[in-house]
Amino acid sequence: MIHDRDFRGYGGHPPTVAWPGGARLAVSVVVNVEEGAELSLGMGDERNESVYEVVEEVVGSRDLCMESHFEYGTRAGWPRIRALLAAYGVAATLNANGRAVALSPWLAQEAVADGHEVAAHGWRWERHAGMGEDEERAAIAKAVAAIRDATGRAPVGWHTRSATSVNTRRLLLEHGGFLYDSNAYNDDLPYLVPGQPGSPEGRPHVVLPYAFDTNDMRFQRGGGFVFGDDFARYCIDAFDRLYEEGGDAPRMLSVGLHLRIIGRPGRIGGLERFLAHAAARPGTWFARREAIAAHWLREVGGAG
Repeated sequence: MIHDRDFRGYGGHPPTVAWPGGARLAVSVVVNVEEGAELSLGMGDERNESVYEVVEEVVGSRDLCMESHFEYGTRAGWPRIRALLAAYGVAATLNANGRAVALSPWLAQEAVADGHEVAAHGWRWERHAGMGEDEERAAIAKAVAAIRDATGRAPVGWHTRSATSVNTRRLLLEHGGFLYDSNAYNDDLPYLVPGQPGSPEGRPHVVLPYAFDTNDMRFQRGGGFVFGDDFARYCIDAFDRLYEEGGDAPRMLSVGLHLRIIGRPGRIGGLERFLAHAAARPGTWFARREAIAAHWLREVGGAG
C-alpha cells in the first residue's frame, strides 16, 4: 500500500523556533467572511445553502430566511467583532470568500485599514472535494482577483471550506503568490511542504493547520456550544495548555470565528472573555497567519 499521509509529523520534537519577542504562544484569530458567497438561487447558484442557524434546505425557490441569516454577519456581526479586535490590539486574518468581498468590498478595506490580513477562502462558500480541475483553477483565480481589486493586494493565504480537493495545493502553487494554505487540521504547528518545482521563489510552501474545536462553528446544531461562556471556557483551556507547553517548544493556537455566529449579542461576550484572558498573559503573540507563516519559513526553511 502506497500513501502520502504523514502520521508522525514532528514526532514530539518540533524545530527549535522562537516566536518574535520571545513569545510563548502564537495566537491566530481567524474571522471567516462568507456572507454573500453562500449558495443561493437568488445569486444564480444551482441550489440554496442548507447550513446556518438551522439545517434546512429550501428547494426550487429563494430562501429569504437563509439569506437574511447570512446578511446579519456583515450588518451587525462585523462591527462587534471589529471593535473587540481593536480594543485588545489583535491582528487577525480574515478568511474571505471572493464573492463575499466583491459584494462587500468596504469590509475588506476596513479590515486592512485596521491592520488585518485578508486571505482567500474560495470564490463561493463551498467544498472543493470532487471539483473539476479547470473549475477549481478558475475559482482560485476569481477569489484572488476579487480580494486584489478590493484591497489592492493579492492574498498570500488560502483556506478551502472544509473539504479541499486533492488538486488544491498544486493549483495554488501553479497560480503563484501563495505563501501558505490552511487546508490541514493535523498539528499545533506550521510545517513545510515542497513548493512549485522551478518556481522563481524556489522556496517551500507553508501549511498552517486550522482547528474546528476552538471555533464558533460549534454553536451550530449538535456542536456542543450553547452559551458564550462555552466558547470562552473551551478556548481558554486550549490557550492555557498551549501556553504552558510554549515554555519548552513553539506552539500555535487557531481560533475560528464567523461574522454571523460569534457576532450575535448572546455570544460575543464569549469572544471578549477569551481575548481578555489571552491578552493579559505576557508572551502572547496575536498574529496574522501570513506573519506566522513567514516567520516559520525564515526559521525553518531558511528564507531570508
